[in-house]
Amino acid sequence: MELLVRVQRSNGSRPAGCGSALAQEYWPLCDTWGIVVQAAAGLGLVSCAVLMLVLLLWSACVSRRRSSALAALLLFLLATAGIFALPYSFLIALSAQTCPVRVFVFGVLFSMAFGALLARGLALLGVALARGWREVGVAVALALVQVIVATEWLLVVLVQDKRTCQFSQPEFAMLQIYVMVLLAAALVTALCFLRYTWVTYTYSDSGQMHRQNKVQAALLVLTLLLSVCMWLVWITLLTYGNHAMGHSPLWDDPVISVALTANGWVLLLGHGFTQVHFMCKRNARTKDPPLDFTGWTSPRAQPAAPLDLKTGTDNEGFQMDADARRGKDVAWSGIFMRELSAEKDYSIPRPTTTNINEPYEEYYEHRV
Repeated sequence: MELLVRVQRSNGSRPAGCGSALAQEYWPLCDTWGIVVQAAAGLGLVSCAVLMLVLLLWSACVSRRRSSALAALLLFLLATAGIFALPYSFLIALSAQTCPVRVFVFGVLFSMAFGALLARGLALLGVALARGWREVGVAVALALVQVIVATEWLLVVLVQDKRTCQFSQPEFAMLQIYVMVLLAAALVTALCFLRYTWVTYTYSDSGQMHRQNKVQAALLVLTLLLSVCMWLVWITLLTYGNHAMGHSPLWDDPVISVALTANGWVLLLGHGFTQVHFMCKRNARTKDPPLDFTGWTSPRAQPAAPLDLKTGTDNEGFQMDADARRGKDVAWSGIFMRELSAEKDYSIPRPTTTNINEPYEEYYEHRV
């Protein structure tokens, strides 16, 4: 009964959308805020699934040097999809089934998402540790640390102490310390990359690529800044604000559910959709038409001239001298010539003297 009090409404009444046979721990599912959270989280989950499906279908057209970035983006979208699925475990009352999800999966999914953003920032800065497939390895390794932390916490607190999933909100917040360290490190890395894009310029990159790096850095910083703000808000409300306002048991789960959904959309819009757009745009720009080597592979084969054109050489004397010294086994260097119309004047205008008839008359008169 103690667990059911956490989700009981302030007036003790059943929400209008809940049936009489629905247990009290499921009442938030049919409450107004619960329906809004479910709709937003469900739409985000479907968006992540569609993006991952599109990337998997599109991966056949991506060159191999892009496969590592594609795998890192898929890992990030997978973590974001899990974040959108987490609010359902907080909409239902805390129980033996939802407790491991809240304690274990919460930190692991966020560590995977923020670890992927940290690895992406290191890769954009050119750090050798996160180049190529090592970017995916760095993101997975950072998430495994939180897996170890959450597993140890579950074993020590819940198994050794024989507590039936009872923990305070400050304990839950302290469990996310490593995730907050990852978030801070990712933000610092993104700020370094943003500074790098504004103070440096390499002539090996085109202007369009340089502008894209600036936009990508700005979006990465904005995404992480908004995530930091959301984490500060829900941790403050969970550990102090709700208790100070007198809504501590009742508002705890709604605060985390709303924070999860909002943070998921920030990650999806700020990094998920934009990275897919940048990746498709970059791949489309690298698709150049194949080169035409006609006349290069077989030097003796001369191209057929059009019917109304004549052939000629750009420097006949040089060509004859080269043929005489190197033999006739040289590539044909002729050019096509077209008859000029007599009605048009193709002469180059030159300066004229004032004495048109006898231009050198004065010169001959003053000869010594």
